[in-house]
Order: sequence, then C-alpha cells, then structure tokens
Amino acid sequence: MTATSSPDLLVLHSVRILGFADTAVIAHRFGVDTAQAEELLLDAQACGWIQRGEFADMRGWSLTELGRTVNEHQLREEREATGRTDVVRGVYRSFLPLNERLLRACTDWQLRPTDTNRLTVNDHSDRVWDQRILDELASIGDALSPLVDQLSSALARFAGYDSRFGAASRLARAGEHGWVDRTDVDSCHKVWFELHEDLIATLGIDRRSESGIDDSQ
Repeated sequence: MTATSSPDLLVLHSVRILGFADTAVIAHRFGVDTAQAEELLLDAQACGWIQRGEFADMRGWSLTELGRTVNEHQLREEREATGRTDVVRGVYRSFLPLNERLLRACTDWQLRPTDTNRLTVNDHSDRVWDQRILDELASIGDALSPLVDQLSSALARFAGYDSRFGAASRLARAGEHGWVDRTDVDSCHKVWFELHEDLIATLGIDRRSESGIDDSQ
C-alpha cells in the first residue's frame, strides 16, 4: 500500500529539493494547501530549520543545516515506519546509470567539442548533434517511467517526476530548447536534479561523496 507523507515533512522536504523558493512554489511542489504550507514554514523558521532570504529580485525560503538534519531524520523515520527502504534503494541503483547518461547529454547540449577546443560552446547549428541529444533524453525518459512507478507505489511523494521530465523533453524536441537545461523552467535538468536530491535525501546519502549505498542505512 502506498505511503502518504505528512504535510510537515512535505513542506520541509520541498525546501530541500527546490533549494530556494517562495511559499507558493513550495506549497505547489507536493500539493499542500498554501495557507497550511505558510503556517508550517513559519513554524520551521521559528525552530531554525529554514530561513527567508533574497536573491536578486526574488524572495524565498532555504534550508539551514539544522533543517537539513531534521528533514533527514523525518525521512529516515518515514522509511523505517513504512518499510519502503529496499524499494527506494533498488530504484536508486537503477537510477545511477541513467544519471550518467543524463549528465553526458546535458554536457553535450552545452558543449560541442572541435578538433582544437574540447570546450567549445554548442551554438546549436549542428542539428544532427542536437537531435542525437534530444533522442537520448527521450530514451532516458522512457527508462525513467518504470522507476518512478516503483517509487510512487511505495511513497506517493515520488509521483510525477517521469511526467514532468517527459513534458520537458517533448517541448525541447518541439524546438523550445531551453527546456533541456534552463533553471527557471521545469526543464529536463531541473526535474532530474530534484529527483536525484529526493533519492539521496530519502536514503541519507551525501551527494558530495556519492558512490553507492550504505546498506546499513
């Protein structure tokens, strides 16, 4: 039976995987009522788990180190209470090869090496080069769907990653190329980054030293 996360976990977890976002975006991420999300955010701020800040012309919430620790404790308790650790761990192992493919595709989208410069910026004039990358993103999206099905059948909050990735991929293939890697839209790269963060947070893995899974987690 699918486990549904509590609103307080969802709100704090949203701040983590989004990195920096305002109340409306945080509430929308997991479908929490906006008024309830705002109340939970203010409570988290009072506890020192999150902080409000400004970046350029944006205002939003970000996680503190204490908040990160609290969120990881919430996720660990949820895993243990629902018995879903093995499912998430198995999907994560299958995710890692796809992650390598995604990183390579995004690098190739940004750079088009030449004989004299491996770091030449891709000016997108080579349609064959770009189409190969767009086809690869579509293939990655196809491989992602069964993994998200497994995740969301265990923990409901994982639902939707594949449909979001697929939508971004289709827009990119239709010529809206910013949907490959822009950070201000729900691009392939942005969706993938959130899923990656969601997986490692759920399993208690440090992204900086990510090389596998400690089976004692």
